[in-house]
Amino acid sequence: MKFLFRRRSITDIQAEAQTDQRLHRALGPVNLAALGVGAIIGTGIFVLTGTIAAQHAGPAVVLSFVFAGIASVFAALCYSEFAALVPVAGSAYTYAYATLGEIFAWIIGWDLILEYAVGAIAVAVGWSGYVVSFLNSIGVHIPARLSAASGTLVTMADGTTVTALFNLPAVVIVFLITTLLVIGIKESATFNNAIVFVKVAVVLMFIGGAIFAVKAANWHPFIPANTGEFGHFGWSGVLQGAGMAFFAYIGFDAVSTAAQEAKNPQRDMPIGIISSLVICTVLYILVSAIATGVMPYAGLDVPDPIALAADRAGLGLRVGGLSLMAALIKLGAIAGLSSVIMVMMLGQSRVFYSMSRDGLLPAFVSRVHPRFHTPWLTSIMTGAAVAFFAAILPVSDAANLCSIGTLLAFAIVCIGVLVLRVREPHHVRAFRTPAIWFVAPAGALSAVVLMIPLPPLTWLRLIVWFLIGIVVYGLYGHRHSRLHHGLTAKVEPQDETLPG
Repeated sequence: MKFLFRRRSITDIQAEAQTDQRLHRALGPVNLAALGVGAIIGTGIFVLTGTIAAQHAGPAVVLSFVFAGIASVFAALCYSEFAALVPVAGSAYTYAYATLGEIFAWIIGWDLILEYAVGAIAVAVGWSGYVVSFLNSIGVHIPARLSAASGTLVTMADGTTVTALFNLPAVVIVFLITTLLVIGIKESATFNNAIVFVKVAVVLMFIGGAIFAVKAANWHPFIPANTGEFGHFGWSGVLQGAGMAFFAYIGFDAVSTAAQEAKNPQRDMPIGIISSLVICTVLYILVSAIATGVMPYAGLDVPDPIALAADRAGLGLRVGGLSLMAALIKLGAIAGLSSVIMVMMLGQSRVFYSMSRDGLLPAFVSRVHPRFHTPWLTSIMTGAAVAFFAAILPVSDAANLCSIGTLLAFAIVCIGVLVLRVREPHHVRAFRTPAIWFVAPAGALSAVVLMIPLPPLTWLRLIVWFLIGIVVYGLYGHRHSRLHHGLTAKVEPQDETLPG
């Protein structure tokens, strides 16, 4: 059993970060912060805000986002210390390997695969819904058979129904994002920066315009009475809403997966992680407060609650029956979801890259393209898997599944940073988590508290996924681990067989 807890040396990981130059160091603090904002501002602000308010917390959806944001801040500070200390791809997987041992690293790596892959699938399906809705509003119609998950009954305008074959728009966006990720991190970051500018501008337009239509009466009662069902209003609803809202915050941990592509990770990673989280938390609180103030919370249980709130606020001119503000919000949502997909798929491919480099996955997974300096094989494999499942599956419970996976990662990182402070205090830390003996335990505890109210089916799916992971580790990972053979992480040669 001793091999389960073997650890990678911090010194070896730091040396690897200096010598392994296969990935292109092209990201500065603005790019890193934009990656975080790109992943965080998406489904949460444009969709989950209405769902949480209508089904769980009422106007206290604001508190749900506050609680989720506080838990995220604790974790973000711990992530920042790790990202500056061990600036390599891999995020929480690498941090666990250095502090808690190989079995914990495998568990968290397997967990991150679930988090990023399922998240990307869910967001791709949501992106498709927004695109189809927007195109319909301007008179462009995608065939119903090609606009939803396989087997889904789609209701036509005349009331008839057809059975969908597959979700073509979801496949298209995943293909485009995969192409960007293969071509290069700098190109991907530039695309993300432009998308982030668009969607933040749309969110600010909504805040600036709709705030004048707020009616304080819509905030009463602020926490609606519990209906007798756990998680349906009352404080249990606020907490369950916070657990769901955590799906909205999974972006900042993806920033840490790009540490090996940062120009100055010791300085820039903490800036990117913390600033993106603070910016997005403020926007979430403002948008949720204004949306529930503009209209009764019960009416926000729709696929596009912010667009509906903008309509209710009377924002924008109308051309025919189309509200221009609602159209802009839909465009902002489409842009937002595009960048979420990109950052999730980027994080997924970098976790694969790190696990392969350590021998826990086959060596070909960590091959880097000689011209583009990206882990192209992992990007293509990730894109193919995400596109396939996004085309055929309606991922209804993906938000909860991603939330529980993220919360588990946060808890392990918070514990790991404290363990490393005690075990190896001599390391020079470019960023130190303040009040570590409060922040780290509070981060781990708050993550666990937010995990508890999540539905039992979500817990069951997580357990089944981990059991599958343990089997894979037992059959392959522990025998091929570089540490098992007394070696440090392996740097595979670039694939010179492909044309540039």
